[in-house]
Amino acid sequence: MSNENNNQNINSKDFIIGALVGGIVGAASALLMAPKSGKELRNDINEQAGTIKDKSTEWSAMAKDKSSNIARTVSEQSNQVAGKVKELTTSIRRDLDNWRNKGKDVMDESADAYGSQAETEVNRQPNTVTEEELVEHKY
Repeated sequence: MSNENNNQNINSKDFIIGALVGGIVGAASALLMAPKSGKELRNDINEQAGTIKDKSTEWSAMAKDKSSNIARTVSEQSNQVAGKVKELTTSIRRDLDNWRNKGKDVMDESADAYGSQAETEVNRQPNTVTEEELVEHKY
């Protein structure tokens, strides 16, 4: 698929170059074939060159303006995405901490309710649930 895109890009570039060269050659031959004197022909060529220069300046300014707008938009959107990722990460960490605290509270309540037997059970089983295990089990 990349070869196909590459061939299309090359064909597009060749077409654009051919169109520009053909346009320049056509314009020059039209001016040279016109029944005008040398002085008039030089004036026409100078006018056309000035027009082309003005248009190219205008197009380059427009391209520069549009590219800076695109760069600004991309920068703003990437900053928004980074902020949302930060918020989400903070929220997930806060939820995990809350779950851990709730688990500890439940164990403390059960220890109070059932006395020393529950404390013995809690102390016997390790309480080392990691974030990776929670994510792996989707809790």
